[in-house]
Amino acid sequence: MEILKQKIKDLSKNIYEEVVGHRRHLHENPELSYHEVETGKYIAAQLEALGIEHEHGVAENGVVALIKGKNPDSRCIALRADLDALPILETNTHDFTSKNKGVMHACGHDYHTATLLGAGVILEKIKTEFEGTIKLIFQPSEEKMPGGASVMIAEGVLQNPKADAIIGQHVTPEVPTGKVGLRSGKFMASADEIYLSIKGKGGHAAVPQKLNDPVISAAYILTNLQQVISRKRDPFTPAVLSFGVLEAKGATNIIPNEVKIEGTLRAMDENWRKEAHQWITQIAKQTAESNGCTCNVNIVVGYPCLKNDEKLSTTANVLAKEVLGNEQVFEIDKRMGAEDFAYYSQEIPACFFRVGTGSDKTNQNGLHTSNFDVDEKAIKTSLKLFSWLACRI
Repeated sequence: MEILKQKIKDLSKNIYEEVVGHRRHLHENPELSYHEVETGKYIAAQLEALGIEHEHGVAENGVVALIKGKNPDSRCIALRADLDALPILETNTHDFTSKNKGVMHACGHDYHTATLLGAGVILEKIKTEFEGTIKLIFQPSEEKMPGGASVMIAEGVLQNPKADAIIGQHVTPEVPTGKVGLRSGKFMASADEIYLSIKGKGGHAAVPQKLNDPVISAAYILTNLQQVISRKRDPFTPAVLSFGVLEAKGATNIIPNEVKIEGTLRAMDENWRKEAHQWITQIAKQTAESNGCTCNVNIVVGYPCLKNDEKLSTTANVLAKEVLGNEQVFEIDKRMGAEDFAYYSQEIPACFFRVGTGSDKTNQNGLHTSNFDVDEKAIKTSLKLFSWLACRI
């Protein structure tokens, strides 16, 4: 195995510039969720050139490839990357910024896709030295519900051949370049969207006694809903309820008839998550009624909690230290962010890790911001880890 490990390290170094080129091409040509047409074509063309068996058009723009090693029916390990970008106007100044104005790879999916392509190159070159089949899943539409993972699963991506386990990664700018964070068990939160419409009787602001003010009602609702977290939840169970939209289209002297509120619920416990939906609905409606208003509650159920399989993650931790070194691998904290990779974790053993891409230049630029960037030196880390895990899990 030492010889195989060294081959993977050498190949990761040899193809580094090639993978950087893939990453920069994808960064220049970002596409939004459910519109990754050219991205899918690019991936398929690279796989075609490598002679890797693949199918293009899964979940519309997704690509699935198979690399068959010795005894290909003995096992199947899936590796996954996501393709879509975000509706953000890029403010970086390097020479490969987005050519699609208002669309940007601000979450590292260009990096994820490029490094999975690179892992495919490595695995194709060493396929006579590992057992089983490696399935490469290039998944569209991670950023937008219902999430491309759920669509791909429905279309049978985990079948034919049946995947025994799946591995995914995400860049993390707050972690130093080259370090990898792994965690067994619950790792990332579920994510639901909350939409409230509070209706009352608006009118002239000078005569509020004649009105049923939905603005005041909305203020009470926002305040009262905080008890869902502070009083309706086990304090040892992580959860977040936050609101980012409050729309009251009145004026200094006009109280509107309607106020809209939008927010998100994040949770780590699926049973409590369902209870929280009931509490949000009950509190919002009753608070509105107590103020002479009504409240329509629409909770859009999103991605589930991402749970890393404990046995698989423990094994991945050992293997990561083997190929990267003990000092480069650490136990990462739980995160209240959400990921549609969670859908895979509901179906088969899954391991989702975070790879550090933060250098002195990039580590202050957070995910989903206009100046987000990655330290491309981390690419070698992802290539080595993806390939080694695929061979050894």
